Amino acid sequence: MKLAVFAHIPPPAHGQSLSIQRMLEGFGGDRTKQSAPGPGSAARGETRPGRRPDIECYHIDARFSRDLEDLGAVRFTKAVVLFKYCAKALWFRFRYGVRALYYVPCPPRRSSLYRDWAILLLCRWAYPRLMFHWHAVGLGEWVENNATGLERAVTHWLFDRADLAVVLSRFNQPDAARFQPRAVEVVANGIADPCPDFAKAIAPRRMARTDARRQLSLGHSLSAPDRARASGDPERCRVLFLGHCSRDKGLFDALAGVEAANRQLAAQSSPLRFHLTVIGGYVDADTRIEFERMIGAPGRREWIEYLGRVSDDAKWRAFREADIFCFPTYFAWEGQPANVIEAMAFGLPVVTTRWRAIPELLPENYTGLVDPRSPDQVAAALVNALTEDGAPHRMTFEKRFTLERHLDTLATALTKVD
Repeated sequence: MKLAVFAHIPPPAHGQSLSIQRMLEGFGGDRTKQSAPGPGSAARGETRPGRRPDIECYHIDARFSRDLEDLGAVRFTKAVVLFKYCAKALWFRFRYGVRALYYVPCPPRRSSLYRDWAILLLCRWAYPRLMFHWHAVGLGEWVENNATGLERAVTHWLFDRADLAVVLSRFNQPDAARFQPRAVEVVANGIADPCPDFAKAIAPRRMARTDARRQLSLGHSLSAPDRARASGDPERCRVLFLGHCSRDKGLFDALAGVEAANRQLAAQSSPLRFHLTVIGGYVDADTRIEFERMIGAPGRREWIEYLGRVSDDAKWRAFREADIFCFPTYFAWEGQPANVIEAMAFGLPVVTTRWRAIPELLPENYTGLVDPRSPDQVAAALVNALTEDGAPHRMTFEKRFTLERHLDTLATALTKVD
């Protein structure tokens, strides 16, 4: 199968662009940037490492935004590059004989929807096969409930009857089904294992810290060896928030939840305290100003630090050092957050919301799930997680959310259409 992948890769880096990057790498990269195979190589079955030989990707890197703050902004230059990207897609169709168009539809936002209209109007007619990969959630619902009559008619005209709709979870299926695709396949996200040394290097230390907090919460003292095994500071429970720094991603609820949990522990005369580390870029200046004002208040600097955007090495180090992952999102278009999957890979207890498809990631009746916009529930869940063993999350990751499983499932879904 030859696949025209009309989607951008980082920068800017977010869940969707990173997922596309992983897909391209897993399927052998952009064929237009590779040297021609030597005589007889196809017959010998020679392929790049990790490549699925039944899928060839021809990539249109449709980057419309320069950074996170530019996402969704309207600029004239975006219209210019749109035609450039569409011309490239048409070139791939006729130069390389690519018959299938793989497209990631927009979230329910008018400026992005009108952009998708233009792209599909210019490109859909040329491709015998159309595949949508629904990373964002809610467009179908928005079209039915909020769009004008004209917007609804045009959107259904251009989006209806795709050959395949790939969704991240069962929760997303009804929304994609509004556009009457010929087939719907559930393909969960997946990531490369960020800690293959988990069993030897991470699990023993994490178990030691959990056991130490359990003893301290019961009023017991720790021996010097037990304290050393717990890295010397088991009283300090490290909470990690990692994601885009915005209100609806749960940034302020995480802060308020940690603060309330620390008040609760102090009222109980507990020696334990939470420390919050925030990693991620601000999505707008107003959020940055408000968050900096809040963390600058007296006493808060003692238990919170903001690291901003960091390298991958620093990010993985933060996951290794964390005790709990906190992500109380209620982002309107949340799909299947990769950061929650990353936390599970590191065997971390997770505090997150009953929002969109997130509960499907975790066990039924999981105590770390809270209602959106509920910092008091975040606080209670953090206290409960003090002595939680996160190792079962690691097993869930290995079973359901590895990159290989994701790529195999995606490849199977795509090749059914050919």
